Amino acid sequence: MNIRYLLIAISLLAINSLRAQENQASKFGQGLFNLIGKDSTFTMKIGARMQFLAMSSWQEGEANESNFLVRRARFKFDGFALTPKLKYKIELGASNRDIAGASEYTSNAPRYILDAVIKWNFHKNFVLWFGQTKLPGNRERIISSANMQLVDRSLLNRRFNIDRDLGIQLRHHFNISDTFIIKEAFAISQGEGRNITSGNIGGHQYTTRIEFLPFGNFSGNGDYVGSSLQREATSKLAIGVTYDYNNNAVKTRSNQGDYMINENGDFHETNISTLFIDAMFKYKGVSFMAEYANRNADDVFYTNEDNEIKAVQIGNALNLQAGYLFKKNWEISGRYTNIDWNKRIENQNENQYTIGVSKYIVGHKLKVQSDISHLETTNSNNELMYRLQFEIHF
Repeated sequence: MNIRYLLIAISLLAINSLRAQENQASKFGQGLFNLIGKDSTFTMKIGARMQFLAMSSWQEGEANESNFLVRRARFKFDGFALTPKLKYKIELGASNRDIAGASEYTSNAPRYILDAVIKWNFHKNFVLWFGQTKLPGNRERIISSANMQLVDRSLLNRRFNIDRDLGIQLRHHFNISDTFIIKEAFAISQGEGRNITSGNIGGHQYTTRIEFLPFGNFSGNGDYVGSSLQREATSKLAIGVTYDYNNNAVKTRSNQGDYMINENGDFHETNISTLFIDAMFKYKGVSFMAEYANRNADDVFYTNEDNEIKAVQIGNALNLQAGYLFKKNWEISGRYTNIDWNKRIENQNENQYTIGVSKYIVGHKLKVQSDISHLETTNSNNELMYRLQFEIHF
């Protein structure tokens, strides 16, 4: 579908909905429209967001590179159908980076759909999810790109995350005391990432996550929001562990990366396991997040069609991030990331140091962020990168 027609369809949907239904005016950042059926059998919140990014990088021995781009441009629809126990979410991407990746595996179509998921609270604290959405992976990935503390996510997330996929998820939570909460999630998915239309290659992907919140829930779901905008009056802590097993995976990074085609033109299949351990702490203006990632595979190496030895990207990563929010909603933050690739595939480490400054005008809905990063690598030139980003979220 041409993006022009997609935008026209979204506009017509909004106009027709407004004619037929009651529209409740929203505050800034709470959606363009909040629609409620006349018989209250459905709701739909329509929102939009944009990120504008300017960046420049300097690598030793290389010329300076700079770029200006629309980093993200997205439309969001969410609400309930028939009953508040049956919720849905649709998120569509329109920027080049959002829709990139057209291939034979997506029927050569751009990847417009980010999320298309139904959430059914069928019994007490049990919620069943159907569709395409983020898997219950590492905390940093689950945090929306609209709610990040720095301009973008870390190298750990770029190299190890398991992103979105199509399948089913079961979510549940329970209390073991007045304040101690445990949350569980289990997912079965296709195992090849989002918008794949060519059918399932290899096996399926199984993801399990458990979280511990000893001091109760964060205000405003702050355990999945960057920075301490809610300024928690008491200490809040969340600890999460995720184990992901991709049976007969055919991509170099579980359900991400490149397809592995061997010298016979067939898919190289191997079991890939990924472990994440993460934590989020917040108190008043202070925030701290830590993540560890590990990926391993049963059959690491294969020979491609050009008779080159290729490998699954296995190794470890560590990410540490902290910030302090001043009373006028200026924030300073810092991050350290280490990537330690397994010596069997690449004798190289990466260390990145980042310092950021953010001004939250209307929380994460309207903000300006800037950061500077220094990347040190074992076997290549070091790099310095500066970024400036503006976000607006209706």
